[in-house]
Amino acid sequence: MNQDKRLYPTSFNPLFIRTSRPLPKEVAILGAGTIGPDIGYYLKSALPQIKLLLVDVVDAPLKKAEKRLAEYTHKAMEKRKIKENQAKAILENIVYTMDYGLIKDCDLVIEAATENIPLKQRIFSRVEELVGPDTIITSNTSSIPADRIFSKMKNPRRATITHFFAPAWRSLPVEVITWPGASQETVEYLFWFFAQTGKVPLITDNAICFMLDRIFDNWCNEAAYLLQDATASQIDKVAEEMVFAGPFYVLNMANGNPIIIETNTLQMEEGPHYKPASILASVEKWVTQRPGSKVEVPKDAMAIIRDRLLGILFSQSFDIIDRGIGTKEDLNYGCQIALGFRKGPFDIMNELGEAEVSRIMEKFQNERPGFPMPKASLATYQDFKRFLLVDDVDGVKVITLRRPQAMNAISDDINNEILSVLKENTDKPEVKGFVITGYGTRAFSAGADIGKFPQTLGNFGAAEQYAKDCAEVQLFMDRMQKPVVAVINGMALGGGFEIALRCHGMVATKNAFFQFPEITLGILPGIGGCVVPYRKWPQGAKLFHEMICLARPINAKEALEIGMVSKLVDDIPDLIKAAVEEVKNLQGKIQRIPDGKVEIPEFAIPDPPVAGKQALSKEAVSITVKTIKAGAAASSFSEALGIGYRGSAEIACTEAAKEGITAFLEKRRPEFKK
Repeated sequence: MNQDKRLYPTSFNPLFIRTSRPLPKEVAILGAGTIGPDIGYYLKSALPQIKLLLVDVVDAPLKKAEKRLAEYTHKAMEKRKIKENQAKAILENIVYTMDYGLIKDCDLVIEAATENIPLKQRIFSRVEELVGPDTIITSNTSSIPADRIFSKMKNPRRATITHFFAPAWRSLPVEVITWPGASQETVEYLFWFFAQTGKVPLITDNAICFMLDRIFDNWCNEAAYLLQDATASQIDKVAEEMVFAGPFYVLNMANGNPIIIETNTLQMEEGPHYKPASILASVEKWVTQRPGSKVEVPKDAMAIIRDRLLGILFSQSFDIIDRGIGTKEDLNYGCQIALGFRKGPFDIMNELGEAEVSRIMEKFQNERPGFPMPKASLATYQDFKRFLLVDDVDGVKVITLRRPQAMNAISDDINNEILSVLKENTDKPEVKGFVITGYGTRAFSAGADIGKFPQTLGNFGAAEQYAKDCAEVQLFMDRMQKPVVAVINGMALGGGFEIALRCHGMVATKNAFFQFPEITLGILPGIGGCVVPYRKWPQGAKLFHEMICLARPINAKEALEIGMVSKLVDDIPDLIKAAVEEVKNLQGKIQRIPDGKVEIPEFAIPDPPVAGKQALSKEAVSITVKTIKAGAAASSFSEALGIGYRGSAEIACTEAAKEGITAFLEKRRPEFKK
């Protein structure tokens, strides 16, 4: 069986799973020390209506946990991330207790106690006696295989490991461990549950330290071995080329030395090369600097550190894939969102090239014999999509944009990957069509990255060419013989909306909404956004005027009324089902975007133009109106697209665009002068 399908037998996108088990009403977290309260805060933030029990055998951590959660909500209100009523709902219905008996009605129990196998076994034996037969039971261990923890349970089929990353209330990933003792229903429910509540669950195999902890623990342990060649500050400084914070800085934050000793001792079952560095046991705090501080590192030491850190990173990455512990997609992505790597390990390898990676690995093998080496060519480890999940549903390729940390914003790389999936499958007779959606419940796509656009400001030719370059996916879909349907699962903004517009059909959840916010940055939607809506849905022209020129959002009901969306549904499994049906309905019936002139109503632009409370640039609005009118008057669709590209280029040469993009990059509100 394909290793990826062994880990994900049903689907790669967790929200495609249809489960008969509802969201929990009562959840218990056992252990109120370091990570337990953070897990609790995540759960109550996502599901404020649930009853949460924080259980510990000592009263002091419970009091500290209560104070911590109150501080979290207070800070969130100060930053205007939540309102007072939301904070109140989060803090309500939380029980801080030493009485295990209170967990009897819980639907889900998460253990977050000390990493001690006998202790965990005793906890689970006790829990199993108290809770109902359908209660799901999990452990937050970062390293201990599931079969060792749950071996004494009467019904281990409802138990597995759910490994959170610090800070658990904010960090997106959760490793869900699949192992022979747990039922597939248990693993898939947790896979679905975490995605439903805003996390990014990654299913990994039941190896010691699982997937991401193998990377982190050995990265830190190797850094400790390097102390014979450099200081902690110097090692951290070199590591900052690859991560946002060096290993010793992170170990100080997490009091992590004992953890590395424990986990690497456990990994010594696989060989003595995993032995923890002895210095870890003799140092409490490392002498290091804050990330970004200036630290002098001699060139020779820099080369030694870089090669060894890359060697251990690559070694563990190869081993994880060769053994099927995780997928290439999850490992590359997880290192970034869980461990703070600037790029995934396979991205780093790709940039270095095969010769340099081979040199690093040969050197590492000589210096640190015993560690895993690659079992295939470098190209084999590069064969995957970095930003997409691709599922097969009844003969339809379902493409999920997986970039939830940026609300699935479109980048040049994502555009290229979407295009590659379409090209790879468009001529396959067994593929009926395609569906494109976004990961999670909040966004199809929150727009497009700024990308290279700032580099084109003031340069008409460069800006026009960049607009054309960004339109490759849309132009390919225009020519496709097989239908592509967009599934709008939340917001569809800007560049993301421009992809959805060119799909041949669109279905949406009832809470979906659509917006072109570009004008608030002094620019316009230049990849067809000023042209396509008027030609596909002329009955909505008045709404499109307001959307493009004044950044007015429209909701799913309005989109349905003008025919832009064909169907609204309540949840994502139904949405995918509706999209697949739409693909089948559109086979052989794709309606091409028409040529000819389009009649549009007059514009009603307020003076001064505003979007909500945001004052807009009159100059930018004027160019946008002119572009829309010229596009509508064009005799062909191709000509209209060219007008849109030139409109994008013209507006890129204005002071409005310069101010809007600068303000965006500086995270402030723009102040347009004309």
